[in-house]
Amino acid sequence: MPTALITGASAGLGAEFAHQLAARGADLVLVARSAEALERLAAALRTDHGVVVEVLPADLVNEDDVARVIERIAEPQHPIDLLVNNAGFGLPLHFADNDIDDEVRHLRIHVEAPMRLMHAALGTMRGRGGRIVNVASVAGFISRSTYSACKQWLIGFSRWANAEYARDGVTVTAVCPGFTHTSFHERMGLEPGHEGIPAIGWLDAKDVVRDGLRDAARGKAVSVPSLRYKLVVALTKILPSSLTARAARRGRV
Repeated sequence: MPTALITGASAGLGAEFAHQLAARGADLVLVARSAEALERLAAALRTDHGVVVEVLPADLVNEDDVARVIERIAEPQHPIDLLVNNAGFGLPLHFADNDIDDEVRHLRIHVEAPMRLMHAALGTMRGRGGRIVNVASVAGFISRSTYSACKQWLIGFSRWANAEYARDGVTVTAVCPGFTHTSFHERMGLEPGHEGIPAIGWLDAKDVVRDGLRDAARGKAVSVPSLRYKLVVALTKILPSSLTARAARRGRV
């Protein structure tokens, strides 16, 4: 059976990736900071789907923890067939007011950690085949502080890697959801309904993951779940950046 390694797997989109992949028969390696939350999820997945689930507690801001995840990805006897880079956290948009150490940690988990894990995965997938899914955001198509900049990097690098390594049988897909109902906003201390975003702007995590996995299977470099956000991305290509930047000050994507 194929094996998928998912970062940020204890909640939100990461947990949804785990549920949907397990339902398809994939064995899993679950990575997140909370060992307790991972063990609960792993037990449920084993019971519900009869798959093999490994638990690998790790904080991807920590170099030693990243090294342990890389070691698991590089293990030749039990190779990873699908890597899902999903771990991350948000910060307030006011960069100048944020603690710079928090910003550095933010950069490491959204850019450095995915880059390192992709490098390790490509080392084992090239020639054998495999898929890499990078969870980005529609924020990567607009200007909104360092979160947007990180996601722009992830989208751009995924586009290049998908074209570069297709010849080796590896696809790389940046999944770019809009506002999605997960615990992401709660972890930032934001209460539901306080984002200033109408109900029509919110997506369901199940739909985001289903669409992302479908587009990854098709070898697409960029996946934007839902027609409404495909339209948003299309508009960012023709509207002035000053206008999209003002609109982007609302909420967190």
